[in-house]
Amino acid sequence: MSIDVERYARHLVLREIGGPGQQALSRAHVAIVGAGGLGSPAALYLAAAGVGALTLIDPDHVSLSNLQRQVLFRTDDIDQPKVSRAAHHLQALNPELRVTTHAVGLEASNAQSLLSGCDLVLDGCDNFPTRFAVDLASRSLGIPLVSGAVGRWEGQLSLFNRTPDSPCYRCWVPETPPDAETCAAVGIVGALTGVIGALMALEAIKLICETGDTLDGRIMLFDGLTLQSRILRLKKDPACAHCSS
Repeated sequence: MSIDVERYARHLVLREIGGPGQQALSRAHVAIVGAGGLGSPAALYLAAAGVGALTLIDPDHVSLSNLQRQVLFRTDDIDQPKVSRAAHHLQALNPELRVTTHAVGLEASNAQSLLSGCDLVLDGCDNFPTRFAVDLASRSLGIPLVSGAVGRWEGQLSLFNRTPDSPCYRCWVPETPPDAETCAAVGIVGALTGVIGALMALEAIKLICETGDTLDGRIMLFDGLTLQSRILRLKKDPACAHCSS
């Protein structure tokens, strides 16, 4: 497979990526669940990086309130399906990108069929039932899961299910928290979604190129008000009903 040397010149000179890493990116098929605040920057950076194929999963249409943080969309996209407009903009950025779109909500009944054939899944959705369904399908299919979440001024990022010995999302969040908040109710600063979404793409690139230290077994917590971050260790829960025998 040929590589556009000029387009990816800044990758090719990195010893951690180079020609072999760029070839790996071009062969990779990444699914993104949620084309919103986190999925937008993640998709843009993966498309720009030369990932060969993206599968976009989101049932929603673009609304005016999305534009404060969902940088993949424009005012002219309002009332249009997110995944179709996202595909249009991503292929304008990189015409070599292959995009598959699913304008449906991912749930337990369809998660495996939607994610089957992908090498990696990024979850940027905004509700726990979808997160749980993505995690279960990721585990069942043996696909690593990069998971991001944001609220108010805070964000978090982790990698689950990289190996059978890795923790799953349910090791971190066993059940829906009783005090779970939504961005619609409590707000979200738009630039924070760009920070966490870009970090999701960065984690994906490292995984695909097999370089650097990943967040397997770790949770990164980021505070946008102080610009401080900390990393917690997360072990596989031997009592987890979803990943332990």
